[in-house]
Amino acid sequence: MNYYFSKSLVNITFDEAIQKVTESLKEEGFGILTEIDIKATLKNKLDVDFYNYKILGACNPPYAYKALLEEDKIGAMLPCNVIVQERETGHIEVSAVNPNASMQAVENKDLQSISNEISAKLQKVIKAL
Repeated sequence: MNYYFSKSLVNITFDEAIQKVTESLKEEGFGILTEIDIKATLKNKLDVDFYNYKILGACNPPYAYKALLEEDKIGAMLPCNVIVQERETGHIEVSAVNPNASMQAVENKDLQSISNEISAKLQKVIKAL
């Protein structure tokens, strides 16, 4: 089992890809809680040049709430990260965490149905791009 779902996009700018991913996530009930600009952070902290790379911390509040009710430490695995990276101009790769893979580390059977539903939603987000 892969720990992520991924899709490549071509003939799109990095900013357009971020917008498209955000809209696709919204269609599935996710909002963006955090946005980490790896390129800017590495430039600022290490003075190195890196390609466009952002980590979007996506959250579907009803499912996060259900998961927290089942497992109070599950917050250590939230939000669901989605990365958008541009290693070559005009070629974007979007990847989302596979919650089923990450939940294998949690010994709580009650989380399985929640994990399955979130995995399906994130796969749908990636396919819609």
